[in-house]
Amino acid sequence: MEEKLAKLKTLLGEITDLTATAAILSWDQQTYMPPGGAEDRGSQLALLARLEHERWVSSEMGELLADLEKETAHLPADSFERALVRVTLRDYQKRTRVPAQWVSEFTEVTTLAQEAWVKARQQADFRPFQPHLERIVEMRREYSEFFKPYTHVYDPQLDDFEPGMKTAEVQAIFDEVRPRQVALLKAIQSRPQVDDSFLQQEFPEKAQWDFGVEVITRFGYDWQKGRQDKSAHPFTTSFGVGDVRITTRVDTRRLGTALFGTMHECGHALYDLGLDPAYHRTPLRHGASMAVHESQSRMWENLVGRSLPFWKFFYKRLQEYFPSQLGNVPLEAFYKAINKVEPSFIRVEADEATYNLHIMLRLELEIALLEGSLEVKDLPAAWNEKFQSYLGLTPPNDALGVLQDIHWSSGYFGYFPTYALGNLVSAQLWEKINKDIPDLEGQIEKGEFGALLSWLRENVHRWGRLYEPQDLVEKVTGSRITPQPYLRYLERKYGEIYGL
Repeated sequence: MEEKLAKLKTLLGEITDLTATAAILSWDQQTYMPPGGAEDRGSQLALLARLEHERWVSSEMGELLADLEKETAHLPADSFERALVRVTLRDYQKRTRVPAQWVSEFTEVTTLAQEAWVKARQQADFRPFQPHLERIVEMRREYSEFFKPYTHVYDPQLDDFEPGMKTAEVQAIFDEVRPRQVALLKAIQSRPQVDDSFLQQEFPEKAQWDFGVEVITRFGYDWQKGRQDKSAHPFTTSFGVGDVRITTRVDTRRLGTALFGTMHECGHALYDLGLDPAYHRTPLRHGASMAVHESQSRMWENLVGRSLPFWKFFYKRLQEYFPSQLGNVPLEAFYKAINKVEPSFIRVEADEATYNLHIMLRLELEIALLEGSLEVKDLPAAWNEKFQSYLGLTPPNDALGVLQDIHWSSGYFGYFPTYALGNLVSAQLWEKINKDIPDLEGQIEKGEFGALLSWLRENVHRWGRLYEPQDLVEKVTGSRITPQPYLRYLERKYGEIYGL
């Protein structure tokens, strides 16, 4: 068994290296690559994707896994060896259903689509991006066909990001969340609105950048193992245990864009940096799922970064960065302003009380596109109609509407629901953390985040994919994913801010 495990690790290490190489090229594409490089970059990434896929589905991989599944069956379910075989076998079985040619073509299609999306977004015009998205949707339907029989065409898409979860489960959770969030929004709208006019002024880019760097350094982001750059849409990427990078986007007229985006991506990076080094160059060295990953980014962005204790420590420093803009603004006024609830166009800048509505809207559109009840050419109109229904707003252009997220140009159908699920998991974890660290608020008021990060490392980060996502959530909190803690959090927080 030991010899076969060593061989498996060697094969997985080669696959990991190919994946990391492709990730570096993708990072470069979204940060520094000139637009003219898109076609060549598409060919390069397509080749790497094909080589990676071929190694995954090789007969040698299949034979090794078949033998090791039997030979590790006697080991505890949470042992490294058995978990490695279980997780690798799951990935292998999924990949063997997908032809190598499809993988190569899809990589090339999405690489070109991302450049088309950037240009279309700059022009606030969906039409240049439309043919690219039409091909992506067609290929995503093909992808689902590889996994027949399925209960719903969306299930194979969702499973890539949230293993084991079905479309019906997500819809049931959202059906429970939606009425409470709508009721909360209506209650807030009946109260006098928070004044955030002082945030509508110029905030120089360098000062925004430097303050964000100061914050996440305090969080525990290791600059010897990471860096931050600018991109059209913020993201985190990991090339290995010692290289986890983040990006952000700066808007000089919106203080929160870079700041909360930086905190969000730092949350992802802290997770990747906290994974057990023993899992290096294996499939275990990833987050349990995207919902669990998003729980970390949303926790640092919102439960920490938008909290009053956080700003009791950091607000004076922010005023030092922006004395003319914020020097005369009281802490309480600033705290309420950054938590103002108001339906808005951009998801990544949405307040906590309306954020999940953005996700539910996208889920419905993704399902309609895959079911064929909605054609891509009609997507902007459908987007605007649903946006008006959900949030009471009609986007004035495609950049503020259907083109605002990069995910569809990357082919990431099934990803969006994990943002809302991540919100729910973050609150579940937060209730448990506050029980285990009773003086957590006091520590945050002092700018101390070591105990929080240590708790997350011990209970969430280090496990990687050793446990299934729902099993991990239950192991830590005592229950599977449930919306109740998050709804309690929202209603308590905004009840205090708006006097409900």
